[in-house]
Amino acid sequence: MGAARLLAGLVRVVPPADITAIVNVGDDVELHGLHVSPDLDTVTYTVAGAIDPERGWGLAGETWHAMEALGRYPSPVAWFNLGDRDLATHLFRTDRRRAGAPLSQICGEIAQAWNLGIHLLPVTNDRLQTRVTITDGTEIGFQEYFVQRQHSVAVTAVRFDGAEAARPAPGVIEGITTASRVIIAPSNPLVSIAPVLAVAGVEEAVRARRADTVAVSPIIAGAALKGPADRLLRELGHESSVVGVARLYAPIAATLVVDEADADQLDAVQAEGIRCVVAPTIMRDGPSAAALGQVVLGL
Repeated sequence: MGAARLLAGLVRVVPPADITAIVNVGDDVELHGLHVSPDLDTVTYTVAGAIDPERGWGLAGETWHAMEALGRYPSPVAWFNLGDRDLATHLFRTDRRRAGAPLSQICGEIAQAWNLGIHLLPVTNDRLQTRVTITDGTEIGFQEYFVQRQHSVAVTAVRFDGAEAARPAPGVIEGITTASRVIIAPSNPLVSIAPVLAVAGVEEAVRARRADTVAVSPIIAGAALKGPADRLLRELGHESSVVGVARLYAPIAATLVVDEADADQLDAVQAEGIRCVVAPTIMRDGPSAAALGQVVLGL
């Protein structure tokens, strides 16, 4: 959601056609026979101004008649809701995939249908799955952890199944190497950013652009605004602070933007070998997201 909101701000600052968004697909899942791409859809709906502002996912004004009807029958995935209008996106994506179209092409078609203007790319067209090991030793899919279990269980490991064999989608490496600024959005470093970097060649491309790469911390005053990023950092042996984020990103980014609430951590962040810039990072609305976009692009 942090990435989607920042993108919604960036399109207010620069022409959308100048923006390439490279998005995680490790959360993708097949449900009810449909290919669901939660991160890609959240970006699409947010930039289009159609996202449900309360939930932070799905479409505003959504109805749930199909899921309610499905509840009449025994279903192993009844815990994952798909809105009635949102279903159209998944039906279209699934039909196009069955016709042989790669996910990157489908993303372009969906972006065009929503008049996004940006270049929306999955990091890979190949299979990539984020797998989470919980404290009892069971490995589960990301959506089972995040949605079904409401990220309420402790995690001991995360891996990205298929990453070693996956190849960047067309335009991904070019987008990184030719960009005037590479931005690591304020998303979960361990399960939203890491799977993007895990695809062969992506992290290397970002490292080569380190001087022009700016990361925005998703951690503010030791906590995540929403979601389990702070708990995951602690559970997997990292510090849940802007200093902990700095340690993760220093090898690939020259600058870290932190919120004003962490202004007193500036020296500690810079001691990790990364420049620290303090600015308002909470994106409450379009203007505040645009202001953050201006900070990130103006550095």
